[in-house]
Amino acid sequence: MPGVEEKPAWRRRTEGERRWPAGIAWAVLITLQWLLPDRLSLGPGWLLPVIEIGIAVVLVAANPVRMKRGTAQLRLLSLGLISVASLATAWSVAMLIRDIVTGHDVGSAGQLLATGGAIYLMNVVGFAVWFWELDRGGPVARSLGTDPYPDFLFPPMTSPDLAHKDWEPEFLDYLYLSFTNATAFSPTDTLPMTRGAKAGMALESAIALVTAALVVAKAVNAIG
Repeated sequence: MPGVEEKPAWRRRTEGERRWPAGIAWAVLITLQWLLPDRLSLGPGWLLPVIEIGIAVVLVAANPVRMKRGTAQLRLLSLGLISVASLATAWSVAMLIRDIVTGHDVGSAGQLLATGGAIYLMNVVGFAVWFWELDRGGPVARSLGTDPYPDFLFPPMTSPDLAHKDWEPEFLDYLYLSFTNATAFSPTDTLPMTRGAKAGMALESAIALVTAALVVAKAVNAIG
């Protein structure tokens, strides 16, 4: 109707987000878990990746191209998948910290930096998926535009005149949010709006800070 302002894409029903960016992130995360040394894995190194692949196959089959279909069972599987991956990452972080603090053989400085870098990347990708899954109820719920209250306030939401009218947050936005939060140890251009979002960002920053500080200090000591 003339004179009626159209809602921005992130507040109205849209076609649904593409599946492939999140799918690539999951492939990277599972591969990194598989390649970690056995001492840093929770159980046999192949066990959790195989479980995650099985759940991921079901989720991709339900929404192979765009995130359109949502049920309580699929939502539970999605949250279960990232919970399993996060448990594996937390275990790896704890075991790496234990090895460094107790003087366990962690290999050469190069090997330690490679392991620490893999865990750092797992932390970034894992929290990117968490943010993507939890913001306004997840990708399927966001495509329906039923929740007007975002967990994360992206710049195009506050400056709609500077963004395309069809802009809405997608996985790459959450990946960037996670990367900058883990690198700067604080929010950059995107603000957490809810207590859950703030808690998640604080936890990611803490893990990144402890991991980076201990790994770099141990590697420098090994080189010296």
